[in-house]
Amino acid sequence: MDAASIQSMIENGMPGARANVRGDDGVHFEAEVVAAQFAGKLPLARHRLVYATLGDLMGGAIHALALKTLTPEEAAARR
Repeated sequence: MDAASIQSMIENGMPGARANVRGDDGVHFEAEVVAAQFAGKLPLARHRLVYATLGDLMGGAIHALALKTLTPEEAAARR
């Protein structure tokens, strides 16, 4: 598994989302995902939305995925 594939799956599974995925060893990854779908949701619900885009790869080909999930407004406020 590679970071570009994970990024593509997240962005295809969450239309309008932007994902930045990093990971050098092929099993441990970090992702920052910015999506309007996160508005009004707690962190656990946000993470579940992302995990749903990856399906059975979580816990298999993707051993670990550290997530930072932001709405577009939260991302803009960080700049």
